Amino acid sequence: MEFVETNIAEGVETFHHRPFGGEGRQLWWPALPVAPVLVLGSTQSETAIDHTRRSERGIDLVRRRSGGGAVLVGAGELHWFDLVIDRDDPLWSEDVGQAFGWVGQVLQRALSELGTNGTVHSGRLVRTEWSDRICFAGIGPGEVIADTGEKVAGVSQRRTRHAARFQCAVLKRWNAKVMVDLLNLGDNDRERASQELRSAASGIEVPDATFRSAISAALPR
Repeated sequence: MEFVETNIAEGVETFHHRPFGGEGRQLWWPALPVAPVLVLGSTQSETAIDHTRRSERGIDLVRRRSGGGAVLVGAGELHWFDLVIDRDDPLWSEDVGQAFGWVGQVLQRALSELGTNGTVHSGRLVRTEWSDRICFAGIGPGEVIADTGEKVAGVSQRRTRHAARFQCAVLKRWNAKVMVDLLNLGDNDRERASQELRSAASGIEVPDATFRSAISAALPR
């Protein structure tokens, strides 16, 4: 079986709520975000966000149905794609944590091809003081850590009885202050978070088409 690519040219919220499962084939959905959107995790409270600052910056707010902290989505922010498999797919795992493994390997192979070598995190979720608020402030299963120590790829998972959907984000750039400025924090905590997260992540500056080619070559066949 081979992944079928479908470019999704729709809004971030519509894309996140796109139905999946039961197609009987592996799906690869490259997303093409344009306007900046702050995407909250499924259980993340909106009170964690400074909505005045967010509105002043022209950033919309959307909630995804998979877990984790907030991610800033936009044309200049990250490469984003989803992978979907049905329950009867050979890549399926009943273990939710182990289910991320093959996705991490895809990301690792693609990033290596693009010049960034890294390791797939296979342990439990690594939390920090800020990881409940910001996705790239923590490390989860299947996520890729560059050999230089920064997180370069984030993954979340949504499962039903029939399928699993893995939402993957690879940063184009990382500016901790941009993310932290959107949080509902006091001035001292905002400055401290910006300093502590400065080197938590890093970006991959390659054209979208080059990135998609690397992912295509890295997908299982």
